[in-house]
Amino acid sequence: MIYEHLGARPRIDDTAVIAPSAVVSGDVEIGPGCQVLHGAVITAEGGPITVGENVIVMENAIVRASAANPVHIGDHVLIGPGATVSGATVGDEVFLATGTRVFNGAQIGARAEVRINGVVHLRTILPEDAVVPIGWVAVGEPLRILPPERHEEIEAAQRELDFPGYVFGVDRDTPDVMVQLTERYGRSLARHAHDREV
Repeated sequence: MIYEHLGARPRIDDTAVIAPSAVVSGDVEIGPGCQVLHGAVITAEGGPITVGENVIVMENAIVRASAANPVHIGDHVLIGPGATVSGATVGDEVFLATGTRVFNGAQIGARAEVRINGVVHLRTILPEDAVVPIGWVAVGEPLRILPPERHEEIEAAQRELDFPGYVFGVDRDTPDVMVQLTERYGRSLARHAHDREV
């Protein structure tokens, strides 16, 4: 399904194939030879999304941009089933395996691999040809690629990256942080009430 959102319609190359159960919404440009499979969602939530040539977005993957963090996907990228890319830049020939998570402001260099259930955290820069092993977390500046059992180090880096502040503009130390976050984000998402299928 193709939707106009905030007055912007997706622009999809004639050679791209969008599955009937996929959703493409808003200011999205999809290049030639792309395949967007069943259940995938590509949604521009106030910021643009550009998808290069011969990109495969597999089943139930999510690609989401925000006003603060647009998305750019390079050429010959595979985004695996159930993967999520939010407000990030992904270089050419990148492999994002099943269940990977790439967060706002992240940059993934050409030919990098994020393996099954790997994470590239907020504002993290993963260089060209880098590999995030299965289930590991790439986080921080300077970059650290850590196994999940090193939670304390990951948490310390995450705190410095300030997810609530960077993504939602909410002070993480506010006692009602989730109240402020959900109300602010909910108002933004309510703009979908006026979307039109095209």
